[in-house]
Amino acid sequence: MAYNEQLAERIRQRLAFVPKVQEVKMMGGLTFMCNGKMCVGILKDELMCRIDPAVHDSETSKPGVRTLDFTKRRMSGFILVEESAMKTKKDFDYWIDLALAFNKRAKAARKKA
Repeated sequence: MAYNEQLAERIRQRLAFVPKVQEVKMMGGLTFMCNGKMCVGILKDELMCRIDPAVHDSETSKPGVRTLDFTKRRMSGFILVEESAMKTKKDFDYWIDLALAFNKRAKAARKKA
């Protein structure tokens, strides 16, 4: 499954000054890890953001935003943002900033033995 290279470049430019960012191919897309934790990514043409579960419902009520259901299970705290909801720089920055803000408090995934 391919991912949107133009969106990947937008993310790279936005995260250029964020320390400790790593790109990892994951789930058929591209994931950007910040401080060793999943922060944002791309699935096909959509921006995936890991956000605070406390604001999940309010954010998914916005047009062009839905819950990630990668495993056919609602994943609270993970959203997909369609192109229509991030056309402007201001809108795009909003989603990236929301994910970066939560990243500071998010727990890292358990390391495999």
